[in-house]
Order: sequence, then structure tokens, then C-alpha cells
Amino acid sequence: MTDNFKDLIEANKQFASDFKLSGFDGVAHAGVAVVTCMDSRLDPLGMIGLSPGDAKIFRNPGGRITPQALEALVLGVHLLKVNRILIVPHTKCAMASSTEAQIHEKVSASAGQDATWHRFSVIDDQRAALVNDVRIVTSHPLIPDSTVVGGFIYDVDTGLLEQIA
Repeated sequence: MTDNFKDLIEANKQFASDFKLSGFDGVAHAGVAVVTCMDSRLDPLGMIGLSPGDAKIFRNPGGRITPQALEALVLGVHLLKVNRILIVPHTKCAMASSTEAQIHEKVSASAGQDATWHRFSVIDDQRAALVNDVRIVTSHPLIPDSTVVGGFIYDVDTGLLEQIA
């Protein structure tokens, strides 16, 4: 074992010293699921006034509806009491403000090897992609019509959500 994670393990011990989240049953107590970006500027629960145990969170680059996100949503709706889904990409997202070539160039430079063989899911039109992602979720045969789905863009400079779909 190395000391590479020592600071994080120490922080975890502090976190666990007054741990208050024990005993949760794993369902979304507010009935909410959020699909959002992996960007560290986003606080998925805080941005909508929720707390641990209230919502299911799925994060990926760009906050897109991928097959994995759909899997999480289907499970959330049928097994974890989710009845509202928010899809929340954000402003100033690298996936929406870069081309595939630019991402390849940056990753190749960082990795010290060619990365053009790896596909990155850049977003040409963030608003159109969000509308399409909402349609993908609402048209999925395992997402019931009673599930409310909304598409929002989170502004990283103001903290506000703008509903797009």
C-alpha cells in the first residue's frame, strides 16, 4: 500500500467519525434522479436543495443519456422510487466547447501517445442534444409515462438552472 491516498483516507476517517448516513435504504426519498456531468463545479444535490438519500445521481462527461445512464434510470424508476428525472449538462463544458480533434490533441499530448483511436462524445449543439436526450428517456419503453423528465442547463457562473426541455 502506498501513501498516495493518505490525505483522502485521513479525511475519510474524519468524515466517518460523526457519520450520520447509516441506515439509509437506498431508495430516492425525494423521488428524483439526476443525470449530470462529472465536472467538479457541479453539486447535484445542493443545486436542487436535496440531501444524501433524496436522489439517485448518475454522472458522465457532458451529462449525456448513454446506455449506462438509461440503465440507471430504468433501475431507479422501477426499484428505487424515482418518479422525476432531471438531465443537467452545464455551461462551459469541455465536451460542448471542444471538437473531437481538440480533445484528441489534448489527450494525446497529456498521454504521450496517439489517442485518436479513442472516441470522445463531444457535443456539437448542447441544447439540441439535451432535447434529444429528454426524448430518448421519455420514449424508452421501460420508463413509464408517469415519470416526469426535464432537461436543464446549469450555469457554472450563477448556479442557476435553465429549463430547456
